[in-house]
This record gives sequence, C-alpha cells and structure tokens, in this order.
Amino acid sequence: MTQVLKGMRIVEGSAFVAVPLAGMTLAQMGADVIRFDRIGGGLDAGRWPVAPSGQSLFWAGMNKGKRSIAVDMKSPEGKELITRIITAPGEDAGMFLTNLRVRGWMDHETLSQHRRDLIMVTLMGDRHGRPQVDYTVNPALGIPDITGPEGHDGPVANALPAWDLVAGNMVVSALLAAERHRLRTGQGQDVELSLKDVAAATLGHLGMIGDAVVNDAPRAKAGNALYGAYGQDFVCADGKRIMVIGLTARQWAGLVKVTGTGPQMAALAEASGLDLKDEGVRWTLRHQITDVLKPWFAGQTSHRIATLFDEAGVTWSQFRTVKEAVAEDADLSPANPMFEKLHQPGLGTFPVPGSPMTFSGYPRKAPAQAPALGAHTEEILGDLIGMTDTEISRLFDTGIVQSPNYAVGRSAA
Repeated sequence: MTQVLKGMRIVEGSAFVAVPLAGMTLAQMGADVIRFDRIGGGLDAGRWPVAPSGQSLFWAGMNKGKRSIAVDMKSPEGKELITRIITAPGEDAGMFLTNLRVRGWMDHETLSQHRRDLIMVTLMGDRHGRPQVDYTVNPALGIPDITGPEGHDGPVANALPAWDLVAGNMVVSALLAAERHRLRTGQGQDVELSLKDVAAATLGHLGMIGDAVVNDAPRAKAGNALYGAYGQDFVCADGKRIMVIGLTARQWAGLVKVTGTGPQMAALAEASGLDLKDEGVRWTLRHQITDVLKPWFAGQTSHRIATLFDEAGVTWSQFRTVKEAVAEDADLSPANPMFEKLHQPGLGTFPVPGSPMTFSGYPRKAPAQAPALGAHTEEILGDLIGMTDTEISRLFDTGIVQSPNYAVGRSAA
C-alpha cells in the first residue's frame, strides 16, 4: 500500500472480479474505498477459492483495505442510505464504481440529482447491457480456438480471467481521468465501458482482428510455443519442465550459445534458405529448432540448466504448480517487499500482497486485511452521513443494516 491517493473517497457496489479489483487497487494507493453489500453478503461473499473453514479467500483477496457496510438494498430506506453514502459531500468524494447499475435509483441520472459533480464508472457485460464474464467473452471472440495443444480439436478455456483484470485496471484509469477533469472543470462524468469491448479492443490492439481479416489461414493452436517467434517448453533429465524464450536477438543468441547448437542452427538456416536472426523465421522453423534443442535439455538437470541460463542471462522459467511456486519462489514470499505474512481469522496465515507499485514520494506500506462483511457499518453511518446513535440503533434493530460488531455488542448486553 501507499498513500498517494490519501484523502480520496470512493464508493463501490460490485461483484465478480473487475470492479472489486479496481476498488482494491485504489485502496492500496491510499484511497478510502467504501464497499456496500446486501445483508448476508452479496455474490462474492462465499466465492471460491475458500479456506477449510469455508470462508472465502477470494473475498479476502479482492477487498483488502476497504471499508464495508451491509445494507438491505431492497428496502426504500436502504436505497436512500446508499444514495446518501455515494453522494456524501467532500471535494475528494462523490466517486462511484459499479457493475450493478440499477435504473431508477443506482444510475448516474438519478444519483447526480443529489450531487451534480458525481463521477460514476460503470462496467457492463457488453455494450448492449447484457451480462458477460471472461468465460463467455473468450468463446465469443475466438480465444479458446487458438488456445491449447497443437493439433487439439476442441476449444480450451483459460483459468486466468484476463479481460476482468484488464477491465479492472481500465476502471481505475477511467476514474482517475474523470477526477482530473472534475478538478479542472468542476464537472462530473458518467463513464461506461464493457467487458466485451475491453476484450475486443485488446484483440484489435494486438493485431488479431487485422490478422483474421487480411490473412486467409486462421491462426492455429500452438501449445506452449511463443507465437510469432521462438519459445518452447522442454523436459529436463530430472523430469522437470522448463520454458525458454528466444524472442529477441539477444535472447536467441544466448540460447544458442549456452546449448552449443550454433553449428546445427547454421546448418538449418542453410538448408531452409532462411535467416534465423528473423523472429518470424524462428516461428516458421520452430519444430526443427525444437528437434535440435531437445537432446541438450534431455541431458541436463533443471538445476544445471538454471545455473547455465542465469549466468548467460537467458530468459527462462520452470513450470510449477501454484503450491510449488508459493513454496519455492521468493517473489511470492515476504522476501519480496510487496508481501507480508498475515494471520486472517477464519482463513489462516499466508503471504498477502500489497500494491505492486512503488512511488518515490511515499514509503511502501504493509497490505491491509479485507474487512468482515459490514464491519464499518456504524462508523460509515455516523461519520460519513452524520446519523445519530439513536438513528443507527433503529436501523440495526429493524434489519436495514448489519454489522458483526453491533451483533456482538447487542448479544453481550
């Protein structure tokens, strides 16, 4: 965490990955991010992965450093509370992130009647307002068709929600751009983007749409090969599998030098009449190159390869499971200043990441835990919208709001 956004207050009403990620990213930069959820928890409250206790590790990961209020979002009084929280006064407030837009009360047109300079960033599924997630966007745009082993017939989905991650960070960018505009003009903004449009734009930026239009042959699956250059996985003498990259001229030269395959590569170039200094040629001849390199890898242990590659500056990595990576890679441990080992009630003790960004003007701060659902309900109602203790007690007693702290206090009395 850092404090570069200290003083900024943002309200978040969200589910799934992208918008919670955006709110958490802003919280880790020092913003006061207030997340509201329905009584008993929203869609993310129990999302997998979960700890042995059944509590959500996803919730803990996506809501670090936020404040939480639980509200009966179906009741008129609950809707009024959320409206007041979103539009509460403050020069650095009046910012709202959501993918749960509800016409008639939780939309920019309605909310801006209470605060004219409101900034609202809404992430939709697609531009028509239909729901979408990574697992539906990817098939629609053809990504599973080019993912998986070479020659494999069926589509292969990706376990990483790439478009959610890109979209979440675009939500952050949109909010900060709109806030800069408001500082200069005093005007609010209603910003909309969709998960599918984020994915479609990215495909265009990467040249994949142009490729599909101007080239006759469709792009095929390539397994673990690096598309368009040379990169391949190999099995070592000890059964470990590594990935090695020969994308740039320097990477390629280092790989050839360490493996001692210069004469064979020269012979391959002569036989094909092609120049292996061209990364596209290396892609075209990837199978022949792999055949040349495979015996060398098969004769070396992964430890020996690691030593040789690191000494020569070759770009490489070892394939691991996530459990192996956590156990073996110091970058996933407190040896990396981004991480700190935290004990989280109901979840256990494990490394928790702060922000991957560092700012020269602010010291790095330790990652904060995610709140229990509704943990800050009382302080938000009192400090933010100025409700009295009597008013707050009535809301708890009538079930309009919820807090684990209030419930404990009441039962102890």
